[in-house]
Amino acid sequence: MTSFLTLIFGALSGCFLSVLVGIVGSRRRIGFGVPFFVSLLFTPLVGLIVALLSDPLPYADRRWGCFGTLFALLGLLCLVLFVLLLAGAIVL
Repeated sequence: MTSFLTLIFGALSGCFLSVLVGIVGSRRRIGFGVPFFVSLLFTPLVGLIVALLSDPLPYADRRWGCFGTLFALLGLLCLVLFVLLLAGAIVL
């Protein structure tokens, strides 16, 4: 049961991080979709590299405010919890 919950938590964390990468890409010429699907197929790190290699939009000012930072911190928290679950430091 614990391994099933770990697998579900890892999949949801990966999807959440892929959405964050897509949000980063939405401020660039590449758009939301390409970095999102690249991060789903490979890893969110590869999708982030793809998004950051494209040119930024000229009018991409701060649309998200503090919500982008909040989502990023929440994503990192989920990633740390996932790693701790895999290491066995947290028992459900």
